This record gives sequence, structure tokens and C-alpha cells, in this order.
Amino acid sequence: MAAVDELRIENCNQADVNSDGQYVVYWMIANRRLHYNFSLQRAVEWAVELKKPLLIFEALRCGYEWASVRLHRFVLQGMADNKAVASKAGVSYLPYVEPEHGDGSGLLKRIAKDACVVVTDDFPCFFLPRMVKAVADRLPVKLEAVDSNGIYPMRHTDRIFTRAFSFRNHLQKTLTPFLEDFPVRDPLSHKSLNKQDCIPKDVTKRWPPASDKLLSASADVLAEFPIDQTVGPAFLDGGEVAARKQTNAFVKKRLERYADDRNQPDDDPSSGLSPYLHFGHISAHEVFQKVAASEEWSTGDLNDVKKTKGSRSGWWGMSPAAESFLDELITWREIGYNACCHDKNYAEYDSLPDFAKTTLEEHADDEREFIYSHEEFQNAATHDEIWNAAQSQLVTEGRMHNYLRMLWGKKILEWTETPQQALDIMIDLNNRYAVDGRNPNSYSGIFWVLGRYDRAWGPERPVFGKIRFMSSDSTRKKLKLKGYLERYSPSDGD
Repeated sequence: MAAVDELRIENCNQADVNSDGQYVVYWMIANRRLHYNFSLQRAVEWAVELKKPLLIFEALRCGYEWASVRLHRFVLQGMADNKAVASKAGVSYLPYVEPEHGDGSGLLKRIAKDACVVVTDDFPCFFLPRMVKAVADRLPVKLEAVDSNGIYPMRHTDRIFTRAFSFRNHLQKTLTPFLEDFPVRDPLSHKSLNKQDCIPKDVTKRWPPASDKLLSASADVLAEFPIDQTVGPAFLDGGEVAARKQTNAFVKKRLERYADDRNQPDDDPSSGLSPYLHFGHISAHEVFQKVAASEEWSTGDLNDVKKTKGSRSGWWGMSPAAESFLDELITWREIGYNACCHDKNYAEYDSLPDFAKTTLEEHADDEREFIYSHEEFQNAATHDEIWNAAQSQLVTEGRMHNYLRMLWGKKILEWTETPQQALDIMIDLNNRYAVDGRNPNSYSGIFWVLGRYDRAWGPERPVFGKIRFMSSDSTRKKLKLKGYLERYSPSDGD
């Protein structure tokens, strides 16, 4: 098994490895899977080197912002899959689900007390970076965070890219070596891995592992948690099994239509993978491999960078559909990780490009034809049929059609008193209802509405100024919406 590239490893504290410890800990917080996972692979490396067993620790808090039945259910289903895989592999796995806020306090510190080293996930968004930083200096042993988020290591460059074109051009020049350095499919199959049971008995006594009943994520189970009970289950199940099923169905049945039809709401061929990528139930590497295999592609098929020069197509040497999808999977997804990794203010209004802040300020006092409150937006109670349908889909299913998500954000900007208020509403609604919210890619989409990764546009318009404008009328003319509106219009019973 190849060693994990040092570019993907961050030392989080100054503590040493304790070679006299009882086990190596993988503290799983973002890459919630046991396959194609550099973090797990690194933990296995340590366990083999130190000749110690591996303890995989996956926890779910109940006090995180926007905690809900929808998000809890998705994570619990993933934990059930992980428990099954770990059990089959004979590796110690501790799934802990906090029954009340604060009940899990002290658990990681206790586990680390007997550890040689702790490995966790390097995820640059939401509360996770703060959590890792807060515990790093409290742990008695070395803590490493490993980047297994995407194909391109986040810390390979410290440059913050402001346009997708420039990031794509950079990738075309630098990505190739990383296409040859993928995580292993099954790190737990390492022949030298010590697989003895190593979970301390006092730990399971004070912090009981999640039972099979709890991990079933049934309605009765979820009703017991102190989380938002008004945000119900999403339209899909969570976990690595469901993620792989979704991937296979996309590659076999919908990928060929991706380039031509992905903007069509009535017959949407999109992958549906963003929730699984967000929670780490599947790796971008595995998705890439399946697409490449369907194209019978190898790295030798890459075209000359000088000919592509940042173009969306032509570099991969794949079909237009596959190249269109990979541009989303790699360029657009990973530019968000670039921003969150290198700009700690990625979620703040002031992080917008100067042209955007200037033009929005110049038009801050423009008259708005419609003004809606946060509650009216949440309840899909605007005058606009398309917008209401998109919001209804988000609330009921936990997802929104990709093209309509852009229109959704543009209209919130148009129908609020200030762009700062629009930003707050977009973040709250998206993070509350979208299964793929609270993610770097989500913040890319939200801030794109306000000018991030874009340029000044003309003609200058009221409210928007030089920010790119979108209208429901043009959307109606451009897209096939009849079936979509029938399914999701609140007036039809949704």
C-alpha cells in the first residue's frame, strides 16, 4: 500500500507519537466511509508501522447548527454501513451518537489517552476546522488531519482562485500526477493490520456505542433527539451503499445525457451525488474511476495542455458528457475547497470581489418591486411560480435542481432589502434544508449569486448593478418546466 502524500497531511499539534499506546485512532468526522479514504489509509499506515490495532471512532453530535431529522438520518444510515464493513473486516469501530447536547464531552480525550496517534479528516468548512483546532492542543498525542476531499490536494497551492477559468487552467497544468495517486479501495484489507478488539471497556460503559436499532434511523428513533423535528427525511437514503448505487445508476443511465440535458428540470440527468460527496459517503476518486472506466479512458488519453488553455472541454479526451460532468466534479467542486481552505472568511459578505461589493453598494437604495421576509421565502410564499416550486423541492426533498438553484439565489437578492440580508437568507435556507449544504461547494454557489467567480456584466440593472442577472421569464422560455411545476408547485399540495 503506497504511503499517503505528505501534501495531504497536516500536523495539528506539537505532541509526539506515543509508541507505548494501545491503539491508533482514526477519528472520522468528514470522510464517513471505509473505502477510497486517504485519512483511513494514513491511520492504517500508522497502525502497521507501530504494530498496533486500529480503532475507528465516528461520532454524531446533536448540538450542531441546523441539526435536524433530515441530516441525522442521513449520517446514521452511513454509520450503519460503516459498522457492517468494519465488522466484516474485523476492525474495532466505535459509533457514538450523542443523545443530548454535551453528553459526548470528554470521549475523544479519553480515547486519545491510550492512543499512539490520532488521525482525523482535514475538512475546511462548517464547524469542523474550529472543532479540530479546539481539541488539538488538549490531546496527549500527535494529531494529524488528512485531506481526502478531492482529486487535487487543497494545500498543493496557497493561491486563492477567483475565476473557474484560471483554476481550470491551473489544474490542467498540475493535476496529472494526482491522477496516478488515488487512495486504495480497501485500506482495511492490509495483511499486516492488527485487528484485535481494542475499545476500552470503561469507554463503552460511559459512552455506549450506537445500537443497530439507533442506526436504523427510524422515525421513532429520530423523534427522541433534541434536533429540528420540522425538517423531515430527504428523498434519498444516506450511506456508502446508497452512494455507490446512485453512482452506478448515473454512469450507466444518465451520464450520456449530462452535457445536453443537465439544465432541464423535467428530465434531469444530474448525478445526485453531492449529498454523498458532502458527507463523505463516497469519494470523488471512486466516482472519477467509474466515469473513466465507462469511457475506457486512461491518463495517456489526456490532451496537450497548450491546446486546451483552461477550456472546459478537450483536455480529458473523453466524451462531451463525461467532460462536462468532470468539470463539475473537479473544477467547480474543488474551487470551493480552495476558497474555504485558504480564506477563513469564505462565508462572510466581505469576501466578495471588490467589483461586486462596489456595484451592490451603489445600488443598495434601489427600489425593489417585491420584498419578502425570511418566513415568506421559507414557506415558498412569493408571487413567482418557478421560485416557489424550487423552494418547495428544497424543503420537501432536501435538494434543488441545479439551474433553478442559481435562479433561486438571484431572486432572493432581488427581493430583499439588502444584499447582506439576501446572503443570510440563502445560507440559512440552504444549510437548513439541503442535504448537501454546509459544504464548500454550497458556499461557492451561494456567493456566485453575489459575484464570486464571476465578472462585471452589462447592461447595469437596478438592484443588481453589474452582477449577473437572471429572470424567471427567460428561464421559462429556455427550459422545460411543465412536469417540474406540476410536481413541486405548493399550490398542488406540496
